[in-house]
Amino acid sequence: MTSSHVKIASIQMNCVLQDKQKNMEKAIDLIYEACQKGAKLIVLPELFNTGYRVEDVDIEMAENIPGETTDRLEMIAKKEKVNIIGCILEKGEITGTVYDTAFIVGPDGLYKEKYRKIYLWDQENVRFKKGNNYPVVDIGWAKVGLQICYEVGFPEGARILSLKGANIIAYPSAFGLARLYAWDIATRSRALENGVYVIASNRTGTEKNVTIFAGHSRIIDPRGRILSEATKMDEVIISEISINEVTKQRRQIPYLRDLNTFMMIRELESIKM
Repeated sequence: MTSSHVKIASIQMNCVLQDKQKNMEKAIDLIYEACQKGAKLIVLPELFNTGYRVEDVDIEMAENIPGETTDRLEMIAKKEKVNIIGCILEKGEITGTVYDTAFIVGPDGLYKEKYRKIYLWDQENVRFKKGNNYPVVDIGWAKVGLQICYEVGFPEGARILSLKGANIIAYPSAFGLARLYAWDIATRSRALENGVYVIASNRTGTEKNVTIFAGHSRIIDPRGRILSEATKMDEVIISEISINEVTKQRRQIPYLRDLNTFMMIRELESIKM
């Protein structure tokens, strides 16, 4: 691996509802597998430590960030000199509120940043409070933007992150099998239209005999090509990337250069919602 070529990992996994210990044990095993394969940035699925369909106990299962889960991942990140992105239920500042929140911890063993999901899917609008900003995290060799699951279908978020400097966008997800067609197109589209790498880490399995997750975790290059895709219930996929490819693709198809941001702002402000 040279300074311009780095390995990144997407983790696909099934979860046990409401069992943080078992889910953390599995996640940690998969993280170490990714580390052994040389990954320097590792992404876990949405709500990986609790399972997704825990709506009856959201309040009880929510944590502070930084807190219990970030503390455990910080120790691994420091030991293995890696960046880890997770996504958990976060306690809001207002008692009784919960956010669906992604976060990143770094090789210095410190919590870096968090992103609270803005676009909520279906019953998430009842479960969660919405976030309101788009942070970009500088991890030294790349700048990483965070999005979550359903948000892969909203080009605006990925575009804002890209305009703010992101060259990798991570999507911790619990995306449903019924909408796999949307996952397939949207993950590749967000990469191509912004000239970024996309790391999409999805859930597998079935919860409450109703919610079936799509899997198909993937790593996508700035041209929209799938570099790696998961096919197993629990799996680590790895790709070696070069951030130089971001610059190259943005010169090949200069979407960001040619975007008329002032016109877009004006037109959006003129729309009566």
